[in-house]
Amino acid sequence: MRVAAIVVAAGRGERAGGDKPKQYRPLMGEPVLRRALRLFAAHPTVEAIQPVIDFSHERDYQAAAAGLSKLLAPAPGGATRQRAVLAGLEAIENAAPLIVLVHDAARPFATSALLDRALQAVEFSGAAVPVLPIADTIKRVDASGRVTDTLDRAELRAIQTPQIFSYASLLAAHRRAREAGRDDFTDDAALAEWAGISIATFAGEAGNVKLTAPEDFARFAELGAHALSDVRTGTGFDVHAFGPGDHVMLGGVKIPHGKGLSGHSDADVLLHALTDAVLGAIAEADIGKHFPPSDARWRGASSDRFLAHAVSLVTARGGEIAHLDATLLCEAPKVGPHREKICRRIAEIAGIELGRVSVKATTTEGLGFIGRGEGIAAMATATVRLPLGGT
Repeated sequence: MRVAAIVVAAGRGERAGGDKPKQYRPLMGEPVLRRALRLFAAHPTVEAIQPVIDFSHERDYQAAAAGLSKLLAPAPGGATRQRAVLAGLEAIENAAPLIVLVHDAARPFATSALLDRALQAVEFSGAAVPVLPIADTIKRVDASGRVTDTLDRAELRAIQTPQIFSYASLLAAHRRAREAGRDDFTDDAALAEWAGISIATFAGEAGNVKLTAPEDFARFAELGAHALSDVRTGTGFDVHAFGPGDHVMLGGVKIPHGKGLSGHSDADVLLHALTDAVLGAIAEADIGKHFPPSDARWRGASSDRFLAHAVSLVTARGGEIAHLDATLLCEAPKVGPHREKICRRIAEIAGIELGRVSVKATTTEGLGFIGRGEGIAAMATATVRLPLGGT
């Protein structure tokens, strides 16, 4: 494994009010935690997600995580954030990822573009954190509330998550802190600094806010109706001819059949149509531009990578997939027995709920190349929501 993500969701979030921890409270139609998990599930470079939770809220966790891909079994959090992160690091020790991202569940609005910058930064530094410049004047005050000093804000930055590290280095730093009895670090960068790790920075996002107080939820509830009000639709169509083989790939599912489908990749006609539909909704050309058949890298490639890439372009713009609908046109194989599995796999790839995926099938009543059993075609429609005023 190269890249894993730890999502810390074990806190009680009492300052935010409400009848449950803030990571499980609804925000803009879904739990806060789900938005954070979906960010990593939809990113093509992240291979696994390690949630860290309080198991007394396991039922809330299961509801928030339902249908998302790449999720490992949750690890139990500790009494502090630092212990929760260490629990997550140790839970993936056998997988030994090269790189780990650590993210707070209470930051549900981070984007795929932020993850891209994190992954670029860690290649050169081994450890990096997202930062924002300080706009306000910052003063130091004493215990009585009197100002004692004014700090130079040109040298100050606000720190966000996800923070990214060499996995082995961060695990070693956490274990060293535990052995030293240090349990007071408020983020992983501070712990890494203490352990002597040099920390680089990359540009954070103003929208990557941390939900802390009741007014945070009230503010985003008010904005929610307008936040993703630019609704767009794209369509896709693809055809593949039958060739030698003993199975076909449809929607990421291997289906036994007397023939295979011919194509440069795995010839998954359904995922190809869906990929073009998503790309069309955001005016990003077609699958051939992003994955040209002349490029040997894509020979025999699994088509789930294509759809995941298209979805990541949507999330990079701060958007989300609202619905995916597709129709297969073929005489055989029969799609009905595999429909539910196909829908579940598409939902996993796209990082959306199962109820947002529809797959249908029909024949051409014996007419044309499909009726003669020469190949399979697929039509698809994707509906996406983007922030108003986006491009």
